[in-house]
Amino acid sequence: MIKKIATAVLFIMATSLTMADPIVTDSTSRSTTDSTSTSTTTVKSPPPTAVAPAVTVINSDVCAVGVSGAAQTQILGISFGSTMTDTNCERLKLARGIYDMGMKVAAVAIMCQDERVFSAMMNAGTPCPVDGKIGESAKEIWSADPKRQPQKVKSKD
Repeated sequence: MIKKIATAVLFIMATSLTMADPIVTDSTSRSTTDSTSTSTTTVKSPPPTAVAPAVTVINSDVCAVGVSGAAQTQILGISFGSTMTDTNCERLKLARGIYDMGMKVAAVAIMCQDERVFSAMMNAGTPCPVDGKIGESAKEIWSADPKRQPQKVKSKD
């Protein structure tokens, strides 16, 4: 990732230096005495050019989210783009696929890897399957070893 950013920075710097010709604009103004005066304005820096790349996830069956951004100063411009994986989306797809193959208990076990689902199942009186056990047998195993229960995911904030 750092190599990609460094390459992008060097590319932007190289293109900025080669494209750094001044922008020259001519303007003509007319006064009330019908004399014409011409003035030339020279701008000595190119306009900002950093543009965030479009990160598109074409296939809607992919559990990925595109992220991009850009920053520009008079000297340096930088842009980046990447994708992030949505693990909850992956979990749902896995559980749906397993369920469609007729393995309902395994699908529930996949969903129970999420602490919220695990807690809801326990509160509903239908504990998540563990070690091939369901119902009261599973509840006893979960109670005997709480470290095996899925832990709440803490946000990075």
